[in-house]
Amino acid sequence: MSALGAWRRELAMGVRFACAGRAGWTRTALTALGVGLGVVVLLLAASVPHLLAARDTREAARAVMMSEDGQVRIGFAPTEYHGRPIGGLLLQPEAGADTAVPPPAGLDSYPGPGEMVVSPALGRLLDSPEGALLAERLDAEQVGTIGEEGLVGSGELYYYAGTDRLGEDANRAVGFGTDPWGGDAMDAALVLLVLVVCVVLLMPVAVFIATAVRLGGERRDRRLAALRLVGADVRMTRRVAAGEALAGALLGLLVGGAGFLALRQYLGRITVWGASTFPSDIVPSAPLAVLVLLAVPVSAVCVTLFALRGVAIEPLGVVRQARIRRRRLAWRLTPILTGLVLLLPLARSFRDADDGTLILAGIGIVLLLAGTTVVLPWLVERVVGAMRGGPVSWQLATRRLQLSSGPAARAVSGITVAVAGATALYMLFAGVNSQETEETGQDPDRAQVEVDAYELDGTEAQGLFGKIDAQQGVAATFGLVSGYAAPVGADPGAADLAESSAVVVVADCATLRELARVGTCADGDVFLSRSAAGGEVTPQPGDRLNLALDYTGVPRPGAEDLWTVPAAAREVTARPDPSGMEYGGVLATPAALDPARLPEPSTRALLRLDPGDPDALERVRNAVWDGPAEGTDASVWELTTEQASDDIRKVRRGLLIGATGVMLLIGASMIVTTLEQLRERRRLLSVLVAFGTRRATLGVSVLWQTAVPVVLGLAVAAAVGTGLGALLMAMVDLPVGNWLACWPVVAVGGGLIALVTLVSLPPLWYLMRPDGLRTE
Repeated sequence: MSALGAWRRELAMGVRFACAGRAGWTRTALTALGVGLGVVVLLLAASVPHLLAARDTREAARAVMMSEDGQVRIGFAPTEYHGRPIGGLLLQPEAGADTAVPPPAGLDSYPGPGEMVVSPALGRLLDSPEGALLAERLDAEQVGTIGEEGLVGSGELYYYAGTDRLGEDANRAVGFGTDPWGGDAMDAALVLLVLVVCVVLLMPVAVFIATAVRLGGERRDRRLAALRLVGADVRMTRRVAAGEALAGALLGLLVGGAGFLALRQYLGRITVWGASTFPSDIVPSAPLAVLVLLAVPVSAVCVTLFALRGVAIEPLGVVRQARIRRRRLAWRLTPILTGLVLLLPLARSFRDADDGTLILAGIGIVLLLAGTTVVLPWLVERVVGAMRGGPVSWQLATRRLQLSSGPAARAVSGITVAVAGATALYMLFAGVNSQETEETGQDPDRAQVEVDAYELDGTEAQGLFGKIDAQQGVAATFGLVSGYAAPVGADPGAADLAESSAVVVVADCATLRELARVGTCADGDVFLSRSAAGGEVTPQPGDRLNLALDYTGVPRPGAEDLWTVPAAAREVTARPDPSGMEYGGVLATPAALDPARLPEPSTRALLRLDPGDPDALERVRNAVWDGPAEGTDASVWELTTEQASDDIRKVRRGLLIGATGVMLLIGASMIVTTLEQLRERRRLLSVLVAFGTRRATLGVSVLWQTAVPVVLGLAVAAAVGTGLGALLMAMVDLPVGNWLACWPVVAVGGGLIALVTLVSLPPLWYLMRPDGLRTE
């Protein structure tokens, strides 16, 4: 018979063994479940390119094509609700319903004045009790729902509102929809961060698939010994073993495919870390899907054959060469050293990287992380081989590890790779985050919210302050009206006139104390403020100023409104207000200067909210909102100490989504692996109980059997992850700010393993029953 025919026959025999009897089906089902979990994650990862392209296409389909000749007046009216952004666009076709300009994607027609069309998620929120305050803000009549083609994701909050109150100076659109754009190129550090995220999130998946196809190794070896007894040679038994693994892998592909289709529908109904999608967008890339379908079964066969290289299968049993010849370290260091060889030349030069450099960096990172799984079995064998003595539970655990440390090391190899990669990723993310994040200079301890309004005169500004201050949950309101004043006699045509104008701020004493160190203050006082940096125009007592200036600080031709700085005006030192701004110039109280005299003022309010009232901010937004039919000239901002770039926010969101999925995979796969190991030890556990061993002692011994490889694996992961993180930081020329970044990640990994161990205790107690002594 030809070699190909022998392979086909013996692989088929292995498949039949995998599906024979209850024990065979149980083992194959556990293998398929482990492989299937990994396949689900791989198919989701393969869907990312199509998902991102679909999001870009949808976003471009509703983009506004601006033009002065446009026939549709538009107004941007975004808002926010409990930290969730809400997009909004006001539409006013000049020809009404007869306009020739097609409506944005997702709309059948333009909403009329007082009407709005909302996304399904926004509609559900507006109709729910938790969206009551938002419904007060967006109170137009809902006349329709935005179609799927007009939304970025299923959970996006978006609306289109019709209006008839946009003026002639409003923005105009000639149409909606453009070609998808790629956006600006990312910084090299962010590119490296994205690369590391992809590797770190996918490496544990590959490790878990490789571990899953080796479930039930001890029973498999006994079956192979029986085959040798009836005349099979060594090559045949190995091909039969590969056939068993192939059956589990193929069934795992079916399980993974079914799980992917089911999860695909579910993902369309949820929002994770602010991101959502449509099921139709979750489509694996054809080349990547084919790669997954081919790689999983091929890997199963290769991993099985590689695992049997050190096993001598004889007719009367199985002899493992590992008990005679100890594992060698030299070749196990090869992946780590090769990874270092690829990455070290990239230090300080990655910012000029091309596609080839990215590929080399990815290969180097994969090799370094893979090295942890190769070194771990050697380390576990050496450490447990030196263990002696201790309580009974400890001796049972160490003896079991001494006899067979391979399965224990494999069980924690996935978490080891995940922790090593996450440590490096944590260090790199911290460095890139510091580069992409800037200090705002704001002080949220003094005030938490800023409200900016324009096109309000002084009287309207005072009304706005009173309206805000009356809202429940607003503890204090610091409102100010600011404008410009020029020295009397200044030439309106002077080029540097705006630079010679002085800032004039009108506010009450409580607000002025937030702007400068004014000391005693009463209504009617005036202060001349100088900032620490200097350079601003500060009038002197007795100076006559023209208040008839526009918002740029230039006097209006032919207009004049004179005001004299009081002789009692005191000089004070400015200090940053809660938003970080400093006001150098004239600080006046309302009795000294009527804010209505400032013709084009800027209106600002800094608010201190009640920390025990989560709805206070939303009430403030409602108070300054004019309604979607009119738009609003007021903006509400939350004060923060730091502000991150859009790119780093996108990477952070992707990292959180991916990490959540991988952690769930890690936990599920470890449970499957642990249950299979306990099932293989069923008879041994029953025998020990029958001889009088306490169940608690066996339970603690199982805990030790898990804890020892875990501690060693986390130690290797911390060392490799920290070194890789430092190397990645050097590649993008960032300083290493925290050498102890591994500890939070190690703690999460240890906690996950502790949780898996607790979950395995009930099955352990069940397997200790006397029924385990029965055999056929």
